[in-house]
Amino acid sequence: MNYEFFIAKRIIKAKQYKSSVSATIIKIAIAAIAIGIVMMMVAIATGMGLQKTIQEKVAAFNGHIQISNFDNNDSEVSLTPLDSNQEFYPDFTQVSGIKHIQAVAIKAGIIRTEKTFEGVLAKGVGTDYNWEAFTDFLKEGRFPNVSDKRENREVLISAYLARRLELKLGDTFKSLFLKENTNEIPNERTFEIVGIYDSGFQKFDANVMLVDIRHIRRMNKWKAGEIGNFEVFLDSFDEIQLKDEEIYHVIPPNLDTQSVISKFPFIFEWISLFDVNIFLIIGIIIIVGGINMITALLVLILDRTPMIGILKSLGSSNWSIRKIFLYNAAYLIGIGLLWGNLIGIAFIWIQRSFGLLKFPNPEQYHTAIIPTHIEVWHILALNIGTLVLCVLMLLIPSYIITKITPVKAIKFQ
Repeated sequence: MNYEFFIAKRIIKAKQYKSSVSATIIKIAIAAIAIGIVMMMVAIATGMGLQKTIQEKVAAFNGHIQISNFDNNDSEVSLTPLDSNQEFYPDFTQVSGIKHIQAVAIKAGIIRTEKTFEGVLAKGVGTDYNWEAFTDFLKEGRFPNVSDKRENREVLISAYLARRLELKLGDTFKSLFLKENTNEIPNERTFEIVGIYDSGFQKFDANVMLVDIRHIRRMNKWKAGEIGNFEVFLDSFDEIQLKDEEIYHVIPPNLDTQSVISKFPFIFEWISLFDVNIFLIIGIIIIVGGINMITALLVLILDRTPMIGILKSLGSSNWSIRKIFLYNAAYLIGIGLLWGNLIGIAFIWIQRSFGLLKFPNPEQYHTAIIPTHIEVWHILALNIGTLVLCVLMLLIPSYIITKITPVKAIKFQ
């Protein structure tokens, strides 16, 4: 143990240290570090939680990557059928990191009731559809049974559409779907609501209802096995750009890929701004915390001026004495980080478990409850970064020790 650390340790344990004039200022500095680390952890957790929630919701409706015909169809509606008999379906083994692939088809229509009507996108799904992505969205009822030998009338509709159309679980309604020849009489289908979902993402809730894909095939006069497009789900959203390129190079040349990032650029550009806000908050809080620690360090030096004089008279170098106070300051920062971590992690856990805090305008953020998500390495990086930056900020003010002369310091006592 070097003597600088030994002296710093003795100062920390001394009773005078805890009851000195500087004790209150030191406590304020510790509280500032603790509050700062809590705010930084909450900023990271809520920012990343909101990003992750929106990513998951967009992917639930579209998959991470879509495989479709190479054409100029920019609409959501499936126009040209695609043969589902592909080498990569139903098991996509050519590319690693793929969790699931499913076949879907979409047709635009109108739901008509006695009082009102609404435009919808009927998304046809089959037995391969991943209902797990919709489990958290399901509010009432169950998912449609699309595994029967014959097509059925069961449909999953959003709470938004059900509210606007004044429909409830168990109700039936009629839908109209235009044919390719607009002069012909539209297709009419009667559906029964067996489930109601609410994703909180109004862009999708206002349009999408899920039906048996065989309805879409029959109305479009497609052959058995023909679909609109494939939806691919990945193990990691962070690899979406890389996997998009890999998938594109292994599928047939008549097929194209599109990631949800390129399909909904405005959504992902918006949530990418959260990173800027997070870094801005962290930067401001670290600066404020550093200033508080500088104040505490100067008070410590002032309070221990006689000791500095004695140490200098005994032959200690300026850098050795500075190290004593830097060790002391690092200890104070560590105390603040400890309390900040305990409070911050507890707050994030409570919010994640019980969802006490909610958005006043959930339609703007596409979720009602403020989500939280933080990784262990984020917490470690935040603590190490805060400790290192604060200590580095203290190097300059600690230079004042070099200006203290032993004679004046001892007289000061």
